[in-house]
Amino acid sequence: MEKSLTTESFPAARFIKEIGRGKKGARSLSREDASQLYAAMLDGRVSDLELGGIMLAMRIKGESVPEIAGFLDAAEASFEALDAPSGPYAPIVIPSYNGSRQMANLTPLLALLLAREGVPVLMHGVISDPGRVTTAQILQAMGFTLATGRTQVAEQFAAKAAVFMPIEALAPRMARLLAMRRRLGVRNSTHTLVKLIQPFAQAALRLTSYTHPEYLATLTEYFSSAAPGERGDVFLMRGTEGETVANAKRAQQIEWFHAHECTTLVQRQEPTDDLPALPTAPDAENTAAWIQSVLNDVLPVPSAIVEQVGHCVRVAKQIRDKG
Repeated sequence: MEKSLTTESFPAARFIKEIGRGKKGARSLSREDASQLYAAMLDGRVSDLELGGIMLAMRIKGESVPEIAGFLDAAEASFEALDAPSGPYAPIVIPSYNGSRQMANLTPLLALLLAREGVPVLMHGVISDPGRVTTAQILQAMGFTLATGRTQVAEQFAAKAAVFMPIEALAPRMARLLAMRRRLGVRNSTHTLVKLIQPFAQAALRLTSYTHPEYLATLTEYFSSAAPGERGDVFLMRGTEGETVANAKRAQQIEWFHAHECTTLVQRQEPTDDLPALPTAPDAENTAAWIQSVLNDVLPVPSAIVEQVGHCVRVAKQIRDKG
């Protein structure tokens, strides 16, 4: 999946000078400069010292809309796009980088319900994360094989299966920057970007989420003005422990971005005492067994996820019909 690498060193000082002046004094980069800088980071052309400075500066400052746009331009150019399968539905992209600590991670249920409707589903994310239960771990507990290359992705799509592709296989250069968290101790911009990439050459529906409230305004502006409309549509929601699956206990608001227009699909639900039966423990094995019981119609699908699936199927069909 990796494209050819340029190894010429990149002088980053002039960029650090702009973004490294603290939260109040820092200035944002243009989309072009942000793309140039992030491309060099992906290529490994930025020294470790400068790379750490950039990551910490952006962590303190926060990404602007032009910076997110430029970073994404470089990120999506760093790996080979996948081909969407033919059929009545555009593919749905589900990033999974958070997993869960307290609630059961029901991202696999969402993906498998969509695949059962005939929609091609690509999940991408990390395989493991200390202290969290990841989507990959639950799928493996259910007997699924992770896709490690384009051939496996195509084969699993042909079998009408939901696909999970580790970020190391999909976008290895982004995976390298993502792994910097373990060296620096804090997240960097790549943790936001991996949730926003559109890995297909054709239009797709991306499900994406935010955790911190300030990202709602930033991502709303990005998808309303700077995101390439021809790349498809986006559903944006507050994450369920960071995951893009509807909260089974109470639905979050879901915004739909189509051609830079925003429509509210689901209104935020107030807390209720009428809760569905959920896994007794959030570990991978219990969650996998519970999901299988739901798929076997032994247990009901939580209503918030039923609604999310319905909107996903409808919009995926609209995208393909217009494409």
